[in-house]
Amino acid sequence: MQRYLAVRPVSGTGIRLFCFHHAGAGALAFAGWQRRVGPGVSVLPVRLPGRETRRREDRITDGARLVEELQNDLGPLLDEPHAFYGHSMGALVAYRFAQHRARTGQRPPRLLSVGACSAPQLPAPLLQTLLRPELPDEELILSLGGHDSIPAPLRNRIGWLTATLRADLTLAQDLRQAPVTGLPCPLDAYAGEADPLVPATEVRAWKHCTTHRFRLRPVRGTHFFVRGRDVPRAVGEALRSAGDPTTGAAAVPTETPRPDLARADLARQDTTRHDAAPHRAGPRPAHG
Repeated sequence: MQRYLAVRPVSGTGIRLFCFHHAGAGALAFAGWQRRVGPGVSVLPVRLPGRETRRREDRITDGARLVEELQNDLGPLLDEPHAFYGHSMGALVAYRFAQHRARTGQRPPRLLSVGACSAPQLPAPLLQTLLRPELPDEELILSLGGHDSIPAPLRNRIGWLTATLRADLTLAQDLRQAPVTGLPCPLDAYAGEADPLVPATEVRAWKHCTTHRFRLRPVRGTHFFVRGRDVPRAVGEALRSAGDPTTGAAAVPTETPRPDLARADLARQDTTRHDAAPHRAGPRPAHG
């Protein structure tokens, strides 16, 4: 099994949707997606090192190194039709990975979907503020909505939590450094209607990151609308309704995936939620 995947890929379950988590989180951010995305789509959450079952591994803060590792690990699975969804920091990971594959002449995703993230060519002053070396851990936690917004299993692991957040935010900053090029695939950008960190105008700027069709898609929720039902349903519908613009292939067939396998794998791999993102709606999380 690939190191970066939280569940086993299963053949014959439709288009593969690789999902990239936000800063401080892990693959469990997408634990409910398989049952929400609908038929014909197989959800494959990607787990970065330094969290959940990979928590003993060194965290990665170098974007180029991460893209290289993703290609080496996931590349063999990307010859078949696939799509990417990235949330906040994960949007930058998904974009740079797709950009690398397009630049090297490999198959791009059928659709890139991003959420809760300003376009990579825009300045990110909040990242610079949160990455100040002198910023106390307590202030970083407050930027996430305070201690009450931290999952109970992590409230006694604040040092681990803040170290993971700082590493992920450093990675997010690095992923913003390279020039932006238009991807040869459609791009859907989701903006939370009540997101206090990323306004829709900054999400709309993703239109410069594709040479194909672009859609700005407002959704209910704050910065962590990834936990809701609207986005996985919308992504699934988008994949079923459109064919592959790069090959002319038809729309996704409505085969039924195996959500039982996905749920079992996630539950078995980590019964403790090592997800640093707050659980209540509406906190002010780190923008990563």
